[in-house]
Amino acid sequence: MRSAPSSENGSRGGRTGRRRGQTDTRPAILNAARGLFAEQGFDKTSIRAVAGAAGVDPALVHHYFGTKQALFAAAVELPIDPEQTLSLVASVPLEDLGATMVRALLGVWDSPAGPGVVAMVRSLIGGGETSLARTFLAEIVLERIRQRIATAHDDGRLRVALVASQLAGLLVTRKVLLLEPISQVAAEELVTAIGPVLQRYLTGDIGSGAAEFAARGEK
Repeated sequence: MRSAPSSENGSRGGRTGRRRGQTDTRPAILNAARGLFAEQGFDKTSIRAVAGAAGVDPALVHHYFGTKQALFAAAVELPIDPEQTLSLVASVPLEDLGATMVRALLGVWDSPAGPGVVAMVRSLIGGGETSLARTFLAEIVLERIRQRIATAHDDGRLRVALVASQLAGLLVTRKVLLLEPISQVAAEELVTAIGPVLQRYLTGDIGSGAAEFAARGEK
């Protein structure tokens, strides 16, 4: 009597989640993830949906990438785990958010991982992947901050968008255009100069625009 064929993970029979005869499972998952993240955004894209688009079992997606956030980071080729920076920013007192954000991001940009971050930004924007770039900013980097500063009359969306505009300008001038003296000045000098600006965007007076923007979003 012939024995049942063994699956790739050593078990007999049953579904393994791996597509038989193919060695491109990980790239297939990444391609499916890029498409769904670009089309639906981060929040509306599930691991199960990515697995279905890639033709694999959801357990295999978890095996390769762990969390959905790690999957997104791999999909956009981010050279670091954003959770490390986000956890640092999310844990500080509200009144220290501005300076902490500048210091944390400069720490990443000026680290050995910095060129990879710049390359990712250039690739996303230059390659026309603006939806992925927007998803990364709005749903991963800034959403946790927005939730911290949101009030009953101001959902914080305009505030974090203003923060993003300031930080994007800083990244471009410091790391892409290499505009002096911003490209050469010490990180702490930039923290001192820009931190209070971000803090005002986050928690200070920015006029009636924030409330009006939030009201339009509720209609």
